[in-house]
Amino acid sequence: MLHKRPIQLGLLTALCFTCIAAPALAGSGGNLPWEAPLEQIQESITGPVAGYIALAAVAISGAMLIFGGELNDFARRLIYIVMVAGILLGATTIVGLFGSTGASVALLNSTSRIANVAVLIGAGEGANG
Repeated sequence: MLHKRPIQLGLLTALCFTCIAAPALAGSGGNLPWEAPLEQIQESITGPVAGYIALAAVAISGAMLIFGGELNDFARRLIYIVMVAGILLGATTIVGLFGSTGASVALLNSTSRIANVAVLIGAGEGANG
């Protein structure tokens, strides 16, 4: 008899926690005040602005490496970092220039498959008489 009481109390507590947590879990929407600015920054980073920034970073850092003359080690490494960051930012634009769009998989309808099978079966030897 003594063992039933804690089990019942534990089940009742779990049921109460479940009922209390349901409205809290249902209210987790995307209306936080910092989401809109973060989405705008994300769109700017992945849009055409990123391509222009990347192009400028690569061009300026490349010109500094070529025409910079005697740069100390820190400045040279900093220019390399800017160049790599520009290449990484512009990677999507660079890949798009090569015409690579990802996998293109054609979907066939079941009716077109049946029609193709019927044509193949009927086009065998002796199909024309």
